[in-house]
Amino acid sequence: MTEHHAQQPAHRFERGTDGPKVVLVGVDGSDSSLRAAAYAGGLARRQHALLAVVYVQPVMTAGAALGLPVVETTDAVADDLVAQIREATERTRGTFDVRWEFHTFRGDPFSGLASAADQLKADAVVVGASEQAGHRIVGSVAVRLVKAGRWPVTVVP
Repeated sequence: MTEHHAQQPAHRFERGTDGPKVVLVGVDGSDSSLRAAAYAGGLARRQHALLAVVYVQPVMTAGAALGLPVVETTDAVADDLVAQIREATERTRGTFDVRWEFHTFRGDPFSGLASAADQLKADAVVVGASEQAGHRIVGSVAVRLVKAGRWPVTVVP
């Protein structure tokens, strides 16, 4: 009796079929972004994925033109966020080990997060729900990320 094996097609990598390998979370210091970071950290831990924590540093505004120290202020926000993340990491060391990186991108929140997701090859994007009332009319960063349709997006309340 002879056996005939069907020839297997060459394996092709399909992005996202085995769960995310890079989970990107946008943080800005707001309560909802910190909840999003906690959620993304749990997702990254369960998936053995890299957690890419991204702060989008605002571009120069009219305030900067008037001599206000915008860059120094946003650098301080980034430094504070890194300190908060490191502190949380130390508190959970040995219980919840997560590989993570912190990245700062410049621009408006949507463009910065989209650039970060593309450059870091994110498989999943997690953001906090907007806390600004005007976003119900104009559209939040989360809605714009979903509409871009390039990554699975989770919005954390």
